[in-house]
Amino acid sequence: MQYSQYMDSVDRLIAEALNEDIGTGDITTLSVIDKNRRAHGRYIAKEDGVLCGMQIAERVYRMLDSDVEFTAHFEEGQAFKKGDVLAEVRGNAVTLLSGERVGLNLMQHLSGIATRTRAAVDTVAGTGATIVDTRKTTPGMRVIEKYAVRIGGGSNHRFNLADGVLIKDNHIVAAGGITPAVKAAKRHAPHTIKVEVEVETEAQLREALDAGADIIMLDNMNEEMMTKCVQIVDGKAITEASGNMGERDLYAVAKTGVDLISIGALTHSARALDISLKFVIE
Repeated sequence: MQYSQYMDSVDRLIAEALNEDIGTGDITTLSVIDKNRRAHGRYIAKEDGVLCGMQIAERVYRMLDSDVEFTAHFEEGQAFKKGDVLAEVRGNAVTLLSGERVGLNLMQHLSGIATRTRAAVDTVAGTGATIVDTRKTTPGMRVIEKYAVRIGGGSNHRFNLADGVLIKDNHIVAAGGITPAVKAAKRHAPHTIKVEVEVETEAQLREALDAGADIIMLDNMNEEMMTKCVQIVDGKAITEASGNMGERDLYAVAKTGVDLISIGALTHSARALDISLKFVIE
């Protein structure tokens, strides 16, 4: 996923955020700052992390005023330390103050996701397992949150329900079992779409394999059970570990031999990083 591919979606998100935050006008700034005053600000890291959202913060200002000068000192995905000056911005003071919070909110949130993702990726390095996200994203922000996962070194699971067949517990109940669910999916889904089945037991695993599932999601299993299931699959399908993986020992999970580890916490529980915008007196 590249940021530029989704510029229209990102612009709509930014426009809604600016409208939400500014409303009919930044009454504080308009009251106390001369409309012709210029300012210079620095984005300063208040803690260590991985940068994500710099392009989006710049875009916030571009949408407010094309004359704003935005100079990035770090690249997307680059690690930074507490005290680093991540970027500088110059322009009309009213513009800089009015767009400050939206730009910071997005950069802090996305950097938090990228930082948490990088930590997970580093934990399983060398095991062969890939860290992936889920659809547990903030409504309306999925595009940029999944972008942040990629910037952090992770991979994306389905973007939406049209991206792939994932037969979960409620589908199995409603369809009358794993076998009829998989067979129906194979009949109706395009041949280019893989069929994934969520299983919780060895019996379900064997049924999903016999039915022709392409991907097996091992849900809420301990490491011993996952290891056994991976051995049963024996390369006949892709294996994915899932279920509260944000609280698990990821290295131990990866050592079971699973191909993928999906972590909803990458997006739904990542803490926003502490980054501030400080004006400089010149």
